[in-house]
Amino acid sequence: MTLSLVIVLALLLDAVTTEPRRWHPLVGFGYLASTLEKRLNREPEKRLAILYGSLGWLLLVLPFVFLMAWLEQLYSPYSDFITGVLCLSFAIGAHSLVQHARTVSKALVQGELAQAREKLGMMVSRDTHEADKLAVIRGTIESVLENGNDAIFAALFWFIVLGAPGVILYRLANTLDAMWGYRTDRFIYFGRVTARIDDVLNYIPARLTAISYALLGNTRSALSCWIKQAGQWKGVNPGVVMASGAGALGVSLGGMARYHGENIRRPQLGGDVLPETEDIERSIILQYKTILLWVFIIILGNSLFVFLR
Repeated sequence: MTLSLVIVLALLLDAVTTEPRRWHPLVGFGYLASTLEKRLNREPEKRLAILYGSLGWLLLVLPFVFLMAWLEQLYSPYSDFITGVLCLSFAIGAHSLVQHARTVSKALVQGELAQAREKLGMMVSRDTHEADKLAVIRGTIESVLENGNDAIFAALFWFIVLGAPGVILYRLANTLDAMWGYRTDRFIYFGRVTARIDDVLNYIPARLTAISYALLGNTRSALSCWIKQAGQWKGVNPGVVMASGAGALGVSLGGMARYHGENIRRPQLGGDVLPETEDIERSIILQYKTILLWVFIIILGNSLFVFLR
């Protein structure tokens, strides 16, 4: 039952702690990644750029994974337990995700569209300065749905599979993808391996998350949107999660958004009903329900494993 206890404690620790603004480990990791990228990402030739990007990924991720593996093996009956709780709570961002989404919702309710745009800009990589109210609502719900996988359920999945080293591997790889995984002139080759690794690590978790959204919302609509719409979205994983989530909530997502100075019309996800401000809270509730479902399944599965063994 240690696995179940570690997961429950990590989720509780995430729920009661506030994300540090200056000393979060990922902030330091991001600074390190930016510094290394500036040194390595100077080669315009395709193959060399891919090679240097791969080298950067290895230098930034593997040392921390090996460190976690070593800490788990320390001569202490509690080392793997403590390491697991701390690493998993560090990797999970449920509390932070909900806080950010609710600040956007609160600003919209108060009629502060400019503030809502600013708060949304802290959640997404798109340009939000000229977004209208509908775009802000859509962007917030999309971020909640997609980051439900990236910041919660994929982390849980890799912890179950590989323990603390697995969750650190996933969290750092996902962070690098958020920094390097763009198809811009600067990162189209340098960040290619980083993006592919993130696709692989998220492939199974994304589909488990999509199934969870479907089970806990409008199941028929979620499955239909997943099958018909996910393939139209860029990337092998985001469309699966957001199409299922949009269908589960019964709202329309996608549409026009601005990335890197360019307006891009994205495929429609979900149905034809335009989302309202209150649908942001519905997307948050869907995350909480999914967390409870996963915890229930994990505890049940862990108990059956112990019983049968």
